[in-house]
Amino acid sequence: MFSFRRIALALALSAAAAQFATGQDSSSSSSSNPAPQAQQQQPANPNAGVEAVQARIRARRAQRRAQAIHDVYSHLYELHTSMGYLRWTPGKTLQRVTLYAWDTGLTRYYSERLGVTLDGRGYYGSPFVGINSVTNSAITNPAVSIYSFLGGPTYRFVTEPKYAVSGQVMAGYAQGNFSGDLNGFPPQSFGLYPNGGTFIISVSAPLDYHVSPNISLRIAPEYVATGFGSSMQNSLGFTGGFVFRFGKQ
Repeated sequence: MFSFRRIALALALSAAAAQFATGQDSSSSSSSNPAPQAQQQQPANPNAGVEAVQARIRARRAQRRAQAIHDVYSHLYELHTSMGYLRWTPGKTLQRVTLYAWDTGLTRYYSERLGVTLDGRGYYGSPFVGINSVTNSAITNPAVSIYSFLGGPTYRFVTEPKYAVSGQVMAGYAQGNFSGDLNGFPPQSFGLYPNGGTFIISVSAPLDYHVSPNISLRIAPEYVATGFGSSMQNSLGFTGGFVFRFGKQ
């Protein structure tokens, strides 16, 4: 009887141990699987489609902008024609006079930014020389004129689809005629510089507004230096007009 009780107790303990082990295996297996299940249950990014559309829109805008810039600045030649204004000193003792000008030039571009310009212009004005007692002349506002030919580099610092800002430096030769209205008297008798030729230097900053890829409106503030009468004339003014582009690089 005693041994039978011992056997029954051992069987009961064995059954309980087996049941405990089975529960542990099932719990451990269930605890090892939550990560993949959690990963599968994570929702997709709701903004992914919107971000993709915005990226395509930005790419198309950048492409259109690049094409617009290329359409304007890929031309080989640029012809400008302008009117001008310059405050200039006609003689060492005379007050400044307003000179009105025509200006035309051709630029040959070697890239979308760098080119070389050849420019021709004429200046016209009537300086006040006062009453001249030496010549006993009633001429007080004789007509004067200057013709010049210049050349130099042009560089576009800003190249936008609708506008451009450039820098231009040119130098050349200027021929002055100051005796046309003096009835044969020398210009020096009226305080004017003598007729003759000298150097001319122009530094300007053309600003172009593009009406189309081939046509622009231009205004160019300008500094001009000349050397008439063995002296330096420092003048400020501007030119304004039209630009026409043609040819392809």
